[in-house]
Amino acid sequence: MADSDTKQSSLISSHRASDSGLQIHLHPLVLLTVSDHITRHALRRRKEPIVGALLGQHNGRDITLEHAFECQVVSGEQGAVLLHQTWFQARLQQYKDVHKEPALELVGWFTTTPSSGPEKEHIPIHQQIIHDYNETAVLLAFHPTDVLAGPSQGGKLPLTIYESVYEVTVGAGKAVEAAGDRSMDVDSSEGPLDLKFRELPYSIETGEAEMIGVDFVARGGGNATNVDTPAKQKGKEKVSKDPRQETRAMNDSSMLSPEDEELITSLTARANAVKMLHTRIQLLKSYLTSLPPSYLSNVSASNGDANKESSSTSPPTIDHSILRSIQGLVNRLPLVIPADGEAFEHESLAEKSDVSLVALLGDLTRGTKNIREMGRKFNVVNNAKQRSRAGRSMGGLFEDTDAQFGEQIMSMDQPYE
Repeated sequence: MADSDTKQSSLISSHRASDSGLQIHLHPLVLLTVSDHITRHALRRRKEPIVGALLGQHNGRDITLEHAFECQVVSGEQGAVLLHQTWFQARLQQYKDVHKEPALELVGWFTTTPSSGPEKEHIPIHQQIIHDYNETAVLLAFHPTDVLAGPSQGGKLPLTIYESVYEVTVGAGKAVEAAGDRSMDVDSSEGPLDLKFRELPYSIETGEAEMIGVDFVARGGGNATNVDTPAKQKGKEKVSKDPRQETRAMNDSSMLSPEDEELITSLTARANAVKMLHTRIQLLKSYLTSLPPSYLSNVSASNGDANKESSSTSPPTIDHSILRSIQGLVNRLPLVIPADGEAFEHESLAEKSDVSLVALLGDLTRGTKNIREMGRKFNVVNNAKQRSRAGRSMGGLFEDTDAQFGEQIMSMDQPYE
């Protein structure tokens, strides 16, 4: 696998991607579906290959990849992996019935491949799709090895989109293309046509509904809580296990109020934004550092140095469009900084004071409410105590009166002497 990742696949076309002219617009919903399918496939330890269909629109030289779904596969002749024909047709028709406005069609399929490109086991499924459904179907190849290697420089996604072309690899040495034309007649002297894959450039296109979904997924990561289990100790040391302490610790770590979850989500989003900004700044800094000194200083003052550098070493390839974009970004930085710094600071301080005052008023209101509640409870308890005392005093008076009345009756019953 390591060798296949370092060397380019033999199925990659020798033609450049700019020769095709196709423009691929990739939607985030496709990325979420592919990522979810690969994650569930790995957690369930399934051994069959990862295969899915891509739905979108094909308008001229523009292809949009908007939806995706996983597919069932079967083993064909000589162990070739193919789509389950009956199941796939039924599922594709269901998606077409749902997505009628705008109408979506099958524009390609996705799978996992090494970084070097598609392999021979991917050709049967691709030929099945281009022969039965769409002659111009594209292939979205996801590279798991790039994910395991860590984040790439510049934030490049670990995937590549290919189109299929037919080329003559045996004969006069020149390549004859027939992209999607499977009925092309070729002279026997030029050799047979072989299916090749050519990389296509793509751009990310996001709709309003997809932005809400992606934001919801990003917020979901901030609500997750991690409960660490105690590590196993070596030797004969005993780990103290108190069920009450473990339950209390788990409750403290997992019970979060909605306000806490919202705060964690907000802080996580801001931290990710700051990390992304830092990564992009470091990328621009590394690019500018790699340029010759003549591009980083005054050209008129360093003409002599530039001539010396051009005579001694060949300058690297300079992309002036990137330099103009960087210069435009630097020119827009003063727009972010307010013109009147003192007035802006005074206004910010006034808003901060207003917020603090509202918070203090809220605390004062809650304190007054608590005091009134405590006073009401105190009055209820005090009145109950007074009634109990009055009841005890009246009961003692009645007991004394009954005793005197009983003594008088006893004296009346005695005979006179």
